[in-house]
Amino acid sequence: MSKLKVVVYAICKNEEKFVRRWTQSMKEADEIVVLDTGSTDKTVQTLKDCGVTVYEQVIKPWRFDTARNESLAKVPEDADICVCTDLDEVFVPGWREILEEYWIREQPTRARYDYNWRLDEEGVPRVSFWINKIHARKGYHWHHPVHEVLVSTIDEKEIEVPILLNHYPDESKSRGSYLPLLEVSVVEDPDDDRNLHYLGREYMYYQRWDECIDTLHKHLKCPNATWKDERCASMRFMGRAYQAKGYLDEAQFWFQRAIHEAPYLREGYIELASLCILQNDYEKAYSLLHQALEIKEKSKSYINEEFAWNDYIYDLLSIAAFYTGHYQESVECIRKAMEINPTEARYQSNLDLVLPYSYSV
Repeated sequence: MSKLKVVVYAICKNEEKFVRRWTQSMKEADEIVVLDTGSTDKTVQTLKDCGVTVYEQVIKPWRFDTARNESLAKVPEDADICVCTDLDEVFVPGWREILEEYWIREQPTRARYDYNWRLDEEGVPRVSFWINKIHARKGYHWHHPVHEVLVSTIDEKEIEVPILLNHYPDESKSRGSYLPLLEVSVVEDPDDDRNLHYLGREYMYYQRWDECIDTLHKHLKCPNATWKDERCASMRFMGRAYQAKGYLDEAQFWFQRAIHEAPYLREGYIELASLCILQNDYEKAYSLLHQALEIKEKSKSYINEEFAWNDYIYDLLSIAAFYTGHYQESVECIRKAMEINPTEARYQSNLDLVLPYSYSV
């Protein structure tokens, strides 16, 4: 018999197609509670058919933290463990037993666990990091209108639990609300370094280069902006913005700063190497890419970018190797890129081009 009461809670809107898969994954909990925020499809009825406790409330003006706090308020007071997920997420089976075992033994208030944010078509993780949305019933609330975080009002004890949550996002969903909500978030809390970084990144996505650069400058000057991984990412995004504006010297400066800030991350080396190839500086690109490949450990943070760990690095290195006379290495890199991404037809064309040079060595 279970010793603890585990309750999953979530918010949703028009996610009918995810309901049955999600509830199948979450049914290891004692109860599932969902706040629907205005679905016009069959989400609510399908949830009820699956035995989920459903509440309905339209949040105006829309804020993710308000919605999540309202959903948390619906969780029974006697819950021992609250598990916040979204309907496009799925736990690997057996999660509840492991979670309960660790909770009883360690007596924490919060747990972090593996999160595969992006998987490829074959189910291979491409972007993974830790998240910590499992928590005690009392002493927690959500903060920020978007990219909301779980805030503690108690002395926390956080533990690591070996469970895995996979994310299968609906790519058709609009993220159009993110930018205005991030702008609101920064106005509300201008000293919050995390959302300054997110806002600058969002401006980059919208190709609003000057606003991107200005906002990320503010992030780097923020007294709380001390996490090197995130600072490195802000520097890289500034480099991208300057490159898009045609200011290649400034772009190179910021990519170099990013490497200096976090030399243990691949991303800075690769972005600078890509710019070097654009400028025909193949010797420098060759050196940078080898430095990147010496980094074997992928950090467990959301800062990880897929291009640092897929075929892209080998594609770049094949070009740099070719133009520096390392023809056999160029061939090996193309083959490695083809192995990782066999659907890219360009690699075969590159191989056909480079092979004759390798025979002459």
